[in-house]
Amino acid sequence: MDGFLTALKAEWFVALRSNGSRIVVLLPALVVIARLCLVRMSEAGSQAREALMPAAGFGGGAPAPGNAYGYLVDGLGTGLTLAGLALVAMAAYSFAYDRDTGLVRHLLIRRSSRMALVMAKLVHLLVLALLSVGLLLVCAWFTAGALWEYGPVVEDGYELIGTAEIHREIGLGLRLALLPLPTAIAFGLLVSVASQSTVQALSVALGLTLAADIFKSVLGDVTYYLYATYQPSLVDQSYLRDVGRIVRGYSDVLIDERILQLNTWVPLPEMAILVVAALVLVRRKKL
Repeated sequence: MDGFLTALKAEWFVALRSNGSRIVVLLPALVVIARLCLVRMSEAGSQAREALMPAAGFGGGAPAPGNAYGYLVDGLGTGLTLAGLALVAMAAYSFAYDRDTGLVRHLLIRRSSRMALVMAKLVHLLVLALLSVGLLLVCAWFTAGALWEYGPVVEDGYELIGTAEIHREIGLGLRLALLPLPTAIAFGLLVSVASQSTVQALSVALGLTLAADIFKSVLGDVTYYLYATYQPSLVDQSYLRDVGRIVRGYSDVLIDERILQLNTWVPLPEMAILVVAALVLVRRKKL
């Protein structure tokens, strides 16, 4: 335990002075704020053009502003995609860089075991993920609320979906989208331990993450047993993507309860397997 605490203190000493940690925490929230502002500016331009059309003899009128919940979900999907990539890169960088610079040997001299080093890095990365996601949620909620209006989805005076149901769907989608994030961190950490250099670790971790994202749609039923399937990504198949349509009032969204159950049960056992593999490998790895 003393070795773990020593390693964890070293991690936080470096993190508080590292630009990389600041980027991981701040970047997803800042990008989402910028994205939502650009979308609102684009809508405002379209509304201004539509408002001028009747005077020009084209007919029509300015469209009503959209519901903030749909834009909130879009922002969360974008932010979690960036957070996932940034955390995988940070995890891949962490152990490999410390090994290349000799910091690992220094900590081992101070009676921190190899397994304690890996677990300290895992805890550090999980806390960074928690901070990043927390800031993302706060910024996305207030930005979407400032630019649009939260409320039920109403069409022709009929309420298609109420705010209580919207909150429930967003909560479920967010929970299912966050479950694969610790597994992605564990994967990056395993690659970091297994690699021969920092550059190799970053290349392999990001390359395999993007490759899994590209090929998951052609793997058939096997894809439902991969954590990456349920993570918001560039080729998004997560439930959060469906939530974006649900909260806009679309009625053609098909939900398979079996896939939701796999989303709940697959990621965390895979995380445990990846962490155990990293712990076994680090004991045999020449540092």
